Amino acid sequence: MLVLALESSCDETSAAVLRSAPGEAGPSVLSNIVLSQDSIHAPYGGVVPELASRQHIRAIEPIVKEALGRASVRLEAIDLYAVTQGPGLIGSLLVGLSFAKGLAYYHKKPLSGVNHLEAHLEAAFLENPDIAYPVLGLLVSGGHTSLYFMPEPLRYDILGRTRDDAAGEALDKVAKFLGIGYPGGPVIEKLARNGDAAAFAFSLPRTKDSSLDFSFSGLKTAALKHIRESGLSRDSSFLTDFLASFEAAVVRSLMDRVAGAFDRTSPRSLILCGGVACNTRLRKAFAGLAAEGGVPSYVPSPKLCTDNAAMVGAMALKRLKSQPGPAGPDLDLDSFPR
Repeated sequence: MLVLALESSCDETSAAVLRSAPGEAGPSVLSNIVLSQDSIHAPYGGVVPELASRQHIRAIEPIVKEALGRASVRLEAIDLYAVTQGPGLIGSLLVGLSFAKGLAYYHKKPLSGVNHLEAHLEAAFLENPDIAYPVLGLLVSGGHTSLYFMPEPLRYDILGRTRDDAAGEALDKVAKFLGIGYPGGPVIEKLARNGDAAAFAFSLPRTKDSSLDFSFSGLKTAALKHIRESGLSRDSSFLTDFLASFEAAVVRSLMDRVAGAFDRTSPRSLILCGGVACNTRLRKAFAGLAAEGGVPSYVPSPKLCTDNAAMVGAMALKRLKSQPGPAGPDLDLDSFPR
């Protein structure tokens, strides 16, 4: 079976071709093309929804052609179409969904709508198909920070989510306030590499109840207070120390919730996914927590951490094997921003 998958939930336009064959542990990724819009949104310090959707309209057809060409597959050979339904930016989602509907309708092939967050979790299985259940998964990105418990395949029980800013959003906003570049997460990681993570004190955010929800607005506010009170700027000699301290505080907050969830659920495996999962400090802390708990941890390679269509195709294939869908396209599929 050949699958053409599309991803356009935010500011990456992506198309991938995957092949699934009997007897194989997981699908093979024949191509996975991702076009970033970072240069378009950089002057604004964040994603501008209207610009993102317009760029998707311009890019989606050539990206699909590129994916098919790299995979040496003709459109007529595709057996299944997969597309991100949400969550995400509504205008961006509609571009990918409309394009996928048109292809599926014309070629009279099934169309599968995929949850973007579930697809991120499944990205780890693309490179590690034998991950043992139950699984505890941490998803960290610019728009989402969530904890999931997966007792079995295709079941995603949410244990906690951010109540305000996502972790990646907090990093981006601090970087924007300092004027050091966009996207903020990778810039902060690069500048903080040689900084002293103990130079600035940040208290971990706490909730009054016993929930596993996250909150990063307080950390962000504390960071902005440090910046104002110390006159910190992009040219300050102690900028690297400040960024290292803030980055470390974000990681500590994430690990605090993962440790709490680990004690409650006793998983056999841990998964870290999402764009912020590319962060070296976070990956090391996550691996250390897993080692302390005596379980293996899995993090997708960087190309599968950020938004990409391969994870969307993998998710669609996994669902199809478990729950066979209609033979034709489901043209009633709709996007959902939340």
